[in-house]
Amino acid sequence: MQWVDDGIVLGARSYGESSVILELFTRHHGRHLGLVRGGRSRRQQPVIQPGNTVHAAWSARLDEHLGTYAIEASVSRAARLMESREGVAGITLLAALARLMPEREGHEGLYEAIELIADALPAVELAAPLLVRFELEVLRLLGFGVDLSECASTGATEDLVYVSPKSGRAVSRAAGEPWKDRLLPLPGFLRGETDVGPGDVAAGFRLTGFFLARHVFEPRGVPMPDAREVFLRFVAPPV
Repeated sequence: MQWVDDGIVLGARSYGESSVILELFTRHHGRHLGLVRGGRSRRQQPVIQPGNTVHAAWSARLDEHLGTYAIEASVSRAARLMESREGVAGITLLAALARLMPEREGHEGLYEAIELIADALPAVELAAPLLVRFELEVLRLLGFGVDLSECASTGATEDLVYVSPKSGRAVSRAAGEPWKDRLLPLPGFLRGETDVGPGDVAAGFRLTGFFLARHVFEPRGVPMPDAREVFLRFVAPPV
């Protein structure tokens, strides 16, 4: 079995004296691991840093085997990302979210989103709204999509400003007014508005964080990634 694909480095761990097990999110084969022989060498170490894009050739005797990677550098971002705390937190969070996806399940759209966000980092004002949308997409692909198309109560498609924490569906201003303290704010940029303020992005992360915790992390018995809390400090710094 063999294939060739582009992949974004999510991480690597040592294996034996000189090799690593490399984790990529590939364009056509999804999240995929493989052994890189000599991956701990000086030549390979800069290539296998999180955030870089590589051209990877994977091969194995059987499809279910770990297999081996032969990789070449394609786009180098890691050095730039590691220069700032925002970049480190952002790419670490992005990798943690990508790891929520099942192995070897292709999602080309998700791959393109990861590349887009990695290119935007460490500019928080560009990357943060994209990360909110990325979290929404991860929820959808895992079967827990948030429905922002119409009001859960009236079917209205205008003036949607809340989300019901119970149903995960949008609620209009008029329908939600009596219960607004129990509803989650729906920021304008998720409703198609072009202006994005720091408060909007923070509200977006509160929205996605609520459903990620309820449907993904808590059922798996694992905490929310530490990198998410760190990145949120740059989105909405403490007063």
